[in-house]
Amino acid sequence: MLWKALLEDVFDYFLLFFFGDEAQKFDFKRGFEFLDKELDQLFPPENNETSRLRFVDKLVKVFTIDGEEKWILVHIEVQGYNDPEFPRRMFTYFYRILDKYNKPVTSVAIFTDSNPAYAPDTYYYNFMGVKNTFTYNTYKVIAQDAAELAKNNNPFALVVLTVLLALQKGKQVEEELIPLKINIARTLLGKAVPAKIISTLMTFLRLHVHFEKPENNIKFEEEISLIANKNKTTMGLEEFVLERAKREGIEQGIEQGIEKGKAIFVERLLNSTDFSDEKIAAIVGVTIEFVRKIKA
Repeated sequence: MLWKALLEDVFDYFLLFFFGDEAQKFDFKRGFEFLDKELDQLFPPENNETSRLRFVDKLVKVFTIDGEEKWILVHIEVQGYNDPEFPRRMFTYFYRILDKYNKPVTSVAIFTDSNPAYAPDTYYYNFMGVKNTFTYNTYKVIAQDAAELAKNNNPFALVVLTVLLALQKGKQVEEELIPLKINIARTLLGKAVPAKIISTLMTFLRLHVHFEKPENNIKFEEEISLIANKNKTTMGLEEFVLERAKREGIEQGIEQGIEKGKAIFVERLLNSTDFSDEKIAAIVGVTIEFVRKIKA
């Protein structure tokens, strides 16, 4: 869900990041139509629900500057594992969408796993004289250069930097990752982009690279507050309430236990915002049942 929400908020930056000058043919002023329901009809959830959690799919309708409709299939591998069926799945998505809508389609697979050698980009079929080769766009996050991404003016580059940082968890102690996470946030807060985009990317950074030790999250939030004040970054009421609730909840969590801290965080969000139970659960990192129990 985190990736789905992210893509809907920054899809124009996504297009410019991956397609460069070729994306200039699209009419960004007309916006985009996200066809999740249509995609679900074409690909009903399998009985094994875990298989649907391994990747994120987005089918998006965009318009060109000459008024034509184009279709872009964004298929993102978010968990990352060596799946021999992945190329075939990409091909299946492509031909079903092309057959149903009869519109130009492009496909993108973004691999966020830690195996540098895994990045299949082609599906081959060869049986009794019938041959087919289907090649799609791929992007391997772990193969990217962090320094180059940091210099990229496109905010989506910071999404890739965030995923790169998350891949380092387990390889480095949390204390070594704090300054790296702060640097990403500092770069983001210094960009001349709409406040909504900054808020979206900050949320992605916080949740995708979350420290297990509450005190490390507090260090990060305190540093971000200093940077935001120095940059005179204005924060909307919703963001302010969220920041204060998170900070107070984490601080009390250190004293009373992590679960108690989460409960306090949930309670403050319920009292101070009109967020849905689902959104609160995603922000805090708990189940919807946990939120509803606190609400009751």
